[in-house]
Amino acid sequence: MVSDKGLDYKNSGVDIDEGNRFVSVIKKTVESTYNKNVMGSIGGFAGFFDISAAKDMAHPVLVSGTDGVGTKLKVAIDSDILNTVGVDLVAMCVNDIIVTGAKPLFFLDYMATGKLSSEKMAQVVEGIAEGCRQAGSPLVGGETAEMPGMYSGEDFDLAGFAVGILDKPKAVTGERISKGDVLVGLPSSGLHSNGYSLARKLFFEKLSMKPDDILYDDVMLKHALLEPTRIYVQQVLSVIEKGIDVKGMVHITGGGFYDNIPRILPEGAGVKINPDAFPTPGIYKFILEKSGIEEKELYRVFNMGIGYIMVLEHSEAEKCMSLIDDACVIGNVTDTGIVEIEGIN
Repeated sequence: MVSDKGLDYKNSGVDIDEGNRFVSVIKKTVESTYNKNVMGSIGGFAGFFDISAAKDMAHPVLVSGTDGVGTKLKVAIDSDILNTVGVDLVAMCVNDIIVTGAKPLFFLDYMATGKLSSEKMAQVVEGIAEGCRQAGSPLVGGETAEMPGMYSGEDFDLAGFAVGILDKPKAVTGERISKGDVLVGLPSSGLHSNGYSLARKLFFEKLSMKPDDILYDDVMLKHALLEPTRIYVQQVLSVIEKGIDVKGMVHITGGGFYDNIPRILPEGAGVKINPDAFPTPGIYKFILEKSGIEEKELYRVFNMGIGYIMVLEHSEAEKCMSLIDDACVIGNVTDTGIVEIEGIN
């Protein structure tokens, strides 16, 4: 038992000095994400962002999204690779808001840990900063909470918050999608940040694999699992800014094809997907061969190689694919009211 005289915040598990040092350690990294619209710097009570450019819009609307990385964090912590999950955090948020046609403005993060290590958490921030640079979305603020008793040791959790803007008349809603429209898919980089509870159960429990085990083509399991989520912001905005008529967009996250695509379809509309139209990443080939999991379940949990979908008329799809090198037609809109994947359902 600690005497009243010896009891202080640090002895209780919260090191204010380490928190202040952490801010100093990450300052340059955070500022590397800034653009001309960021006002002030890290360490204030609030972040400021100049939105005067919105005056040129007919009806400016702010678009927001929040997300985390899920149990992919557990793989990162166990593998001691912490500089990639920050990219995932940004990706999961900005990829969600761009489906509306919004341009990301800025990003905020929240990190909670049992015991703050400035060096380790700085690696996480390096990943967040990299994601922000890819998305063109400055990291204008955040919170780092040291919470002894809530988290074990240096374990931690992350949450991200993205804010974007669009001109209401140009919002992409999916309302105009109709039979015959084409689905253009953008490849994923791997599992992205969904399905990790199933993946961990498969690899580490059922198959008794270790993070350093070779999965395929000399790729270690930990590296395959921690491949950062692809950020689609620049590719999607390049299409929208060219005036190509995009009717709807889908970020393939938790729920895979079956639960995400219907979120943007008008009542009565369905889609037919050709899984042979796009390459299957090595990690999915391994899962298909070794897991024994029904293929339909895999398409409901994972992205299976397609992380983002754009819905357009055929002529507009050709223009779209001319701007995105690895985009491909993966299916079309039907009037069946269901998501059909050829050869699976």
